[in-house]
Parts: sequence; C-alpha cells; structure tokens
Amino acid sequence: MTDIGIGMIGGGYMGKAHSVAMAAVGAVFDTRLRPRLEMIAATSAESAERYRKAFGYQRATADWREVIDDPRVGAIIIATPQKLHREIAEAAFAAGKPVMCEKPMGASLADAEAMVAAAEASGQVNMVAYNYIRTPASQYARQLLREGAIGEITWFRGENAEDFLSDPESPATWRTEGMANGTIGDLAPHMLNAALALMGPIKSLVAELETVHHERPGGKVTNDDQVQMMVRFANGAMGQLHSSRIATGRKMGYAYEIHGTKGAIRFDQEDQNSLWLYRATGPEAERGYTKILTGPAHPDYRPFCLGPGHGTGYQDQIIIEAKDFLEAIAEGTPRWPTFRDGLDVVRVIHAAIESARSRTWQDL
Repeated sequence: MTDIGIGMIGGGYMGKAHSVAMAAVGAVFDTRLRPRLEMIAATSAESAERYRKAFGYQRATADWREVIDDPRVGAIIIATPQKLHREIAEAAFAAGKPVMCEKPMGASLADAEAMVAAAEASGQVNMVAYNYIRTPASQYARQLLREGAIGEITWFRGENAEDFLSDPESPATWRTEGMANGTIGDLAPHMLNAALALMGPIKSLVAELETVHHERPGGKVTNDDQVQMMVRFANGAMGQLHSSRIATGRKMGYAYEIHGTKGAIRFDQEDQNSLWLYRATGPEAERGYTKILTGPAHPDYRPFCLGPGHGTGYQDQIIIEAKDFLEAIAEGTPRWPTFRDGLDVVRVIHAAIESARSRTWQDL
C-alpha cells in the first residue's frame, strides 16, 4: 500500500465534498493508493487556512500554482469556477500530474478541447467529476441496458429540475451571469452525461433556452432559467431532455425513463436508492413496475453497508468517484468519464446553444 498527496484547488462546496471523499475513500474501499490531504488552495490566505483546518490538509496557499508545483502533491482536484479550469488543468498536466476536474470542464468548447489535448498529450490519468451517475441504482441501470434486459431501446426522457431560483425575488448572483453559469452550463450537463452514459452518442438535436425572470433584485439575468431539447441518438432512439432551476417544488429532480421493446426503467434521484424496472413478461394481468431497493448485490454498495435498502447518499457518490480516480492512477488505466468523455457533453451544450440561437436542428 502506498499513499499519494492530494492537491485541492478550491475549498468551497465541491472542494469540501471532494476533501471529505478523499479522507474517507481509503477506509471505505480499502484502496491500494491511500490519499493524503497535502495542500489546498483558495482565493485568499485566510480562506485557504480556514479550509486547511476544517478539512485536515497539511498546508494551505492562496496561489494554486504552488499546489501544482509541490513535489509532495501527486494528484490534482480542480474545484474552482469553470473559467479557471483550463489554465489549472494545463499547468497540472505540464507538471506530469493526474487531474480530476469538476464538471463541465471548461467555460467554452474551445477550453474543453484544449483541456483534452493537454490531457492526452501528457498521458496522465484524467477524469471529469460527474457523480450522480455513480449511484448504485444508476450503475445497475447501465448494467441492465448492457445486458439487453429491456430489449431494443426506443425512447429516453431525462431531466434535471431544481427550484433554487424559482422565486423571482431571489437576488441576482454569479449564477445569473454568463452562459456557463446558467441552466445549460450548470444543470443540463449532469443529465447530458447520464444520457450519453445510458444511451450512447447523440446524433442530432433541436433545443430551446428560456430566461423566465429577466431581472432580479440586484441586477439583470444574462443566462437561461430552463432548457428543453429533442434529440435523436446514434442508436436510433428518440429522446427528450429538460433542465430547469425554476422548477417549483423540485429539489433534486435528476430523473430518467427509458423504454425498450421488452421493458422499461425509471429512476429519480430524490429516491436515489430505488430503481423501477418493468419487464414485459408473464400474464398481462400481473405485469407492472417492480421497485428495486439497492443493496450489496448492486455496484459499489457493499463497501458502505451490508443492509439492503439502507441506502447511500450524495457524499457516498463522491467517495465512489474518488475510488475510481485512485484506481485509475494506481493501474494507469482510464476510468469513465475521461476528459474526452466530458468533451462530448460540452459539444452537446454548444450544439444546443447554437440550435436555440438559429432555431434549427443541429447535427453532432
């Protein structure tokens, strides 16, 4: 067993989540590589020191370049705003260090393409931090689809609907400025990542973006509140995707429904330890969806709990993600989603924005 120094760049919401995951993952999964919380960077020396004490890092700095250059740091996690992702990732790869970057990679398609080029030129392990698709239930859904459990796939519906800006009187913030922070850049990537994982590549799409509340206390809104897409997947199936930050009553509405010729699958993250499976077999009078409670028989559940139905939570998804990143480094082999997989999401976002602008179908 060997250890590896973790360098965290960004100590806010996701910086904390990744730090907690790295502190726990060795014990939960008995990983061959054991992470050591070595150094954390934030925007000021004061906040960096505060994060260091709270999360358990050895050292803190206000300069993220010090994290990358430090020889005791063996891997980098980027948990900063998107506009900084490209510069940090390129520097980390140039220093020969593996990188896990928060979604959805860069602030633009050009950023994402440059990050993929830097990652692949370096030969270093790289991962984009999409954690929702790592629930045991969604991992099992992917397994069922690979096995052909519901036959030929004919239709997909996916949504990521939340209500954190549903109140028109909620003040303008950084979230209401710039497309990268709008629904298309913030929420939609999660469900696009899920759609690509479950269904495969998107062949074409038509999209509409909408700003419902154009002004909020404190300023104008310069990005979208909600987005809808019709898509055609490369496998021939039709699809619909919807994302919203003003979906009143929805808290974690990351949900999908998949229809096939022999059955169907439903999932909703607000009930993340359940998967609904319909099999078109047996007498018609006895057919219906079966609610499957996740347990030790499902992927990545057993290390957390031996009791079926006891459940995993949000932080556990990030611990699973940390395990995948460490395994990729230890084995020198990529783990999905790599930066190139993340680029696929950004390309769909770019096509959706262009479709909404031109009001035309876009081919990918």
